Amino acid sequence: MVSLNSTAMKRKLASLALTAVLLMSLTGCTISKFYSLNGASLDYNVYKTISFSDFPIRAALVYPPLQQLFETKLSDMVAQNTRLQVLDSPATDLRMEGEITGYTLTPQAVGENAYATQTRLTITVRIKYINNKNDALSVDQSYSAYRDFDSNQMLTDVQDQLCNEICDDLKDLIFNATLGNW
Repeated sequence: MVSLNSTAMKRKLASLALTAVLLMSLTGCTISKFYSLNGASLDYNVYKTISFSDFPIRAALVYPPLQQLFETKLSDMVAQNTRLQVLDSPATDLRMEGEITGYTLTPQAVGENAYATQTRLTITVRIKYINNKNDALSVDQSYSAYRDFDSNQMLTDVQDQLCNEICDDLKDLIFNATLGNW
């Protein structure tokens, strides 16, 4: 019977541990070429540039600061979480374009007096993600996010905060569905 305290067993365990660490580090180097901790799954040997078009508001209800807020949040997310160079030219490896198609208010909860106690602000954005290196990875779809607020509040009092939070959700959804390739 072999004792765990034996020198031979300790050497075998140390050798196995060293082998495991080496294998993990080799595998980690290969994976990190394509994936990063932020969720992006890009091969930076293939994809180097991205461009964004304007995202005009095509919704029936218009909140003018929304376009700039959304465009800034989306491009900042890409710039901060990838190594892609953001260019103003449509001749890039990747391109995002689209429009803000919905900005709607809907009553949610109805109180005893038949008036809404909660209102939902929903923003919908149509994104056309063009992958000029692999058309099969291109995406053309709509994304929506919302926030509820107390109906006793005026929309004008909470609109900036709600739009900021909703745009955060939208940029995360879009990043994960396009560059994150989830």
